[in-house]
Amino acid sequence: MGERVGLIAAPGTVIAFRGGLGAGKTTFTKGIAAGLGIRDEVTSPTYTIVAEYDGRIPLYHIDAYRLASPADFEDVDASRYLFGDGLCVVEWSENVAGAIPETACTIEIVPGEGDSRTIVVSGGGIEGGLA
Repeated sequence: MGERVGLIAAPGTVIAFRGGLGAGKTTFTKGIAAGLGIRDEVTSPTYTIVAEYDGRIPLYHIDAYRLASPADFEDVDASRYLFGDGLCVVEWSENVAGAIPETACTIEIVPGEGDSRTIVVSGGGIEGGLA
């Protein structure tokens, strides 16, 4: 599913991930990177906050786990990524909800039994490409 998102994503797309620890947000982002043609290893930017990758369009991978507010988010130059020329993926977006554009696509990942996941996609205009 992540790879399909990478294949259809347009510059300026923002994806706001929601889901607890181990839900699969970074794994989903790895799929997005594959769809964008990114060959670099994608890892969670928990400590660096932002990782940038070059592909068909740039991928800006942000981990807001350690951020406490939209103001903290702006301290890492969030506008550059949210309104840039690439695809911006924000893990733990609920921590910086006030800074996420209303046009963002929200993807909530809810772990089920075993390795199963329920994925709920809303807003942002990519839902049709995931069917």
